[in-house]
Formats: sequence, structure tokens, C-alpha cells
Amino acid sequence: MTFTVIDKHKWERAEYFEHYFSAVPCTYSMTFKLDITRFKKTGQKLYPAMLYCIATVVNRRREFRMALNKDGEVGFYDEMLPCYTVFHKDTELFSNVWTEYTENYRDFCSNYEADIAAYGNNAGTEGKPDVPENSFPVSMIPWASFESFTLGLQKGFDYLIPIFTMGKLYTENGKTLLPFAMQVHHSVCDGFHACRFFNELQELLLSGIFECGI
Repeated sequence: MTFTVIDKHKWERAEYFEHYFSAVPCTYSMTFKLDITRFKKTGQKLYPAMLYCIATVVNRRREFRMALNKDGEVGFYDEMLPCYTVFHKDTELFSNVWTEYTENYRDFCSNYEADIAAYGNNAGTEGKPDVPENSFPVSMIPWASFESFTLGLQKGFDYLIPIFTMGKLYTENGKTLLPFAMQVHHSVCDGFHACRFFNELQELLLSGIFECGI
């Protein structure tokens, strides 16, 4: 894992970063309907597949790998991995588990299953300890379908890493849809980038990779 500090004097986004980070601190959320009809027909597990797809698009685009280091310098990681919630029915609480990212879908699913087996039943907020700094949070609320989702973070104006939340899938006009919300920091991510993320995520889900593996 490598963190590269950005030289603001050479950064084309420097003016925008300073505006939305310092002058007018701003985060925002967008909620989309993901078409997972083709994926559902494969009979595979939804959660690991979504974690893989989200991580794949995150690692394509630098704006979703931005963060501040311990010295408060803005930069980006060369790779990010998902840190996701696991629900415990007995206590009605959750724990966070993280999985190393790999470009091969089958290998990622194997890593996911191994992490769930080893850490999925652990109590406490950190089911799998030592969460890497180059991780991004993902959660799923499978008990209800939402049309909008927003997080209220007390220190959110200093948090540049994207946050992803999914809801309960549902059927509409013959399609199986999944509520998908993303919260980002405007200093590093504009509406254009958020929409491009969603479109690339949707393309990946419709691409057929789950039928043949990659």
C-alpha cells in the first residue's frame, strides 16, 4: 500500500479542493437504483459480488482513493479494499470485517468466504482487527428498500474516503433493483465523478462476468 501526497501547486483541482474543503466544507450523498436482474439469475451471493464490484470501480478512479494522511496532507492510495458490516442476529449488533482486494472475482470471493469463516462471528465493532488505513466502508441494510440515504458525520468534513450503503432489493417493471447510496466529499469528487462511478458500477453488473468469472 502506497500513499502519494499531491503537490497542490501542480494539481488542477487545487482551487476546487480548497473551496469545498476549507471555504465551504461540503459533503453530499447520492442514491441510485442498481439493476441487478442479470446478476440475480446466476444464483450467486449478492454481498461479496457487490463488494467486489464497488472495490473494482473504486480502484479504477483516483477521486475515490483520496484521503488525508496523519500530517493532514491530501493524497491518494494506490489501492483500496472494502471494510464491510456483518450482522449478528443474536445481539442485533454488527461487526466490521475487511477483505483484501484482488482483480480476479473468484479469488476475491474465496478471500471473502475465508474472512467470514474466521472473523464473521466475532463480537465488537472490529470483527477482523487491524483495519488497514486504505480501506473504505460498505454496509447493507437488507430489511427495507430506501429511496434516499444520508449519513450525518460529526467530523465528516475531514473525511475524504467514500462511504457506500445498500438496501433491500425489490422488483419494479420486471427488473430486480438494489438501492445504492454513496456519500462523498465535494472537495475531491463532483457530481460528474459520482455519476460516472454509478454508471461504471452498473455496466460491471450487466457485463456477464458472474456467468464466466474473470
